Amino acid sequence: MHVVQDAFNSSDLPQGGVVTIGNFDGVHRGQRAILDRTVERARELGVPAMVVTFDPHPLAVLAPERAPVPLTTPKQKEALLEAAGISTMLVVRFTPEFSRVPAGQFVRELLHEKLRVQEIYVGEGFVFGHQRDGNLELLQRMGEELGFTAHGVPEVAWEGERISSTRIRRALSEGKVTDAAEMLGRPYSISGTIARGDRMGQKLGWPTINVTSENKLLPADGVYAARVFFPSYPATFDGVTNIGTRPTVYENYQRVVESHILDFKANVYGQRVELQFHKRLREERIFPTVMDLSAQIGRDVEATREFFAHRRRMEQETAPAALEGE
Repeated sequence: MHVVQDAFNSSDLPQGGVVTIGNFDGVHRGQRAILDRTVERARELGVPAMVVTFDPHPLAVLAPERAPVPLTTPKQKEALLEAAGISTMLVVRFTPEFSRVPAGQFVRELLHEKLRVQEIYVGEGFVFGHQRDGNLELLQRMGEELGFTAHGVPEVAWEGERISSTRIRRALSEGKVTDAAEMLGRPYSISGTIARGDRMGQKLGWPTINVTSENKLLPADGVYAARVFFPSYPATFDGVTNIGTRPTVYENYQRVVESHILDFKANVYGQRVELQFHKRLREERIFPTVMDLSAQIGRDVEATREFFAHRRRMEQETAPAALEGE
């Protein structure tokens, strides 16, 4: 995927494509519906499938106190958009000056004059521009004048409500990683580097890796059945991940992310890793002794083994049925 930074002020941009516009924080199922339609039409027309997105989030400039914590890092966002089939990502730098650009000027200067778009796909409730003066109706009206078409994609609902980045953030803040996965269409994940810790897990009989997260948003404190992906291998392992302050052994300790990887022994300090959160096993709590904590970790490990073993059995049982239906 080709990435263009500061696209609004750039020249020599790809032209004649099918475009969608938005922040695409999380690249969740609702956003994927828009991306899928954009990519589908681009393939039918034999033109580039393009995303126009904004960095940073507009609220980070207009109202920093209300700016949401991103669900994805920039690298994760790029990878997810590329996996969706997007060929070009156009990043518009959102600055105080850009915030004052009227929607009509944005459409005329970037979408029409620089990109010569053929079709635009956005969510039905999409708004943009200075004081949110642009919407689907404006795109359609200007399209008639400038020679492109604009289409609204229906919202995607789950459990009776529209899927949104805000709902996903709320689910993660409550430790509901299975709900977040349903809305994302994949397990929520964080990326980071393995750092040297205090080896407390080793002392308890359950060695762990300590992950310095690049993601600002972490699920609620607690213990999770997770999967640990090492890009350097590449391979994925089952594990038990704890997020919290380890109150049994420390008082007022910093928040950490640590994982015990099942059946794994290797020196991986300094390596990059991705943690995928599949199920919350329990809250983080204080135990009477470190022996009680160690025994509980053993139960967490067994619960994780059972969870992933059950999932693999379910996947094996459904695979033949899926093949028969093709």
